[in-house]
Amino acid sequence: MLIAMIGSGYVGLVSGACLADFGHTVVCIDTDAQKIEALKAGKMPIFEPGLQELVGNNVRQHRLSFSTDLASAVASSQAVFIAVGTPSRRGDGHADLSFVYQAARTIAAGLEGFTVVVTKSTVPVGTGDEVERIIRETRPDAEFAVVSNPEFLREGAAIDDFKRPDRIVIGVEDPRAEMVMREIYRPLYLNQAPFLFTSRRTSELTKYAANAFLATKITFINEIADLCEQTGANVQDVARGIGLDKRIGSKFLHAGPGYGGSCFPKDTHALIKTAQDYGTPVRIVEEVAAVNDQRKRAMARKVLAACGGTVRGKTIAILGLTFKPNTDDMRDSPAISIITALQDNGARIHAFDPEGMDQARLVLDDLTFFYDPYSCCEKADALVIVTEWDAFRALDLDRVKAALAAPVMVDLRNIYDPEDMARRGFVYSGVGRKASKGANPDS
Repeated sequence: MLIAMIGSGYVGLVSGACLADFGHTVVCIDTDAQKIEALKAGKMPIFEPGLQELVGNNVRQHRLSFSTDLASAVASSQAVFIAVGTPSRRGDGHADLSFVYQAARTIAAGLEGFTVVVTKSTVPVGTGDEVERIIRETRPDAEFAVVSNPEFLREGAAIDDFKRPDRIVIGVEDPRAEMVMREIYRPLYLNQAPFLFTSRRTSELTKYAANAFLATKITFINEIADLCEQTGANVQDVARGIGLDKRIGSKFLHAGPGYGGSCFPKDTHALIKTAQDYGTPVRIVEEVAAVNDQRKRAMARKVLAACGGTVRGKTIAILGLTFKPNTDDMRDSPAISIITALQDNGARIHAFDPEGMDQARLVLDDLTFFYDPYSCCEKADALVIVTEWDAFRALDLDRVKAALAAPVMVDLRNIYDPEDMARRGFVYSGVGRKASKGANPDS
């Protein structure tokens, strides 16, 4: 099948490459000519494990190509996916749909024959209706159908999520469009992936509801972690205890510095605004968003406490800048709020991240970057682990301790064991667990 993917960012590039790997012929479109030229040269605009190899293989097989010529791609395609950004709109928190609507207008101009227009971008309920209205108003003669097909990709595991999905949600009102969508995803029937065909509005809302629920689980366990610290309980054991309940499940119950990334922050705010517009406020989600914002600032206070109440004039080593491992995405990363707060309190910041430092330079100022964790720790007054990269899970702790000016570690991802850290002479603080003081912290 011939497919056009409008948008060559995270969702569009991963989706386009995976669809090409299924055997479809896909052209990824973007208005950014430099990005397209870079993709043609084999340079990826994002870091995602396995993506460069997947793209390169399908380009060599002539199933995947890149272009800025949207009209030509639309005219020759049976399905056109909209995979453009929907960031939070400045000032009110609503999803900014300007890129989606612009894509709809451009698609309308190029339509030839029956075409399925698929909204892959995360959009508020009712957006598909507006996309349909725009296209019909622009091209009353066009034969088309608008479908909602939200993505459920985790950064760092996106290719596997696309090829082995928990479910495929398709909101469709036209039987011809349903047949096209079934053909597009036919390779996944072999994996017995669950398909949910539903109304377009239901599909749109499903995506927001899913992200809001996961954000709620994260925020819930973070608040339980705070209670654990005050009562002497262990949040990891609490999470394990409730996660074994099949009604709850163990995922998204890892206490930490709060959620970030390209989805949860903007999608929770967009859902809140949509619900308010319809007069049915989602109070739980409102509280989740508020608590998560406060959470990030609270982590900076945890670092201050570990450093004796002040970081003025001190050097703090930060390991991990991206919002999660296996990505270079800095959007709404907890590291941003934590580092900014520490700088406001007079700290100097050393920083290292395996993939995120180039992106960090765009959003953070006055950091000294290092290219391995040990040089980052050199002469620092405390070490803070913000992102749980595999490279930080088995640090040479004797080497870390020798590098630090003081053996203080604030582990915001609970990677290390408090008792072991105490035996090694560290002043150690995790999340939702009892802090430990080393037997000989000055050694």
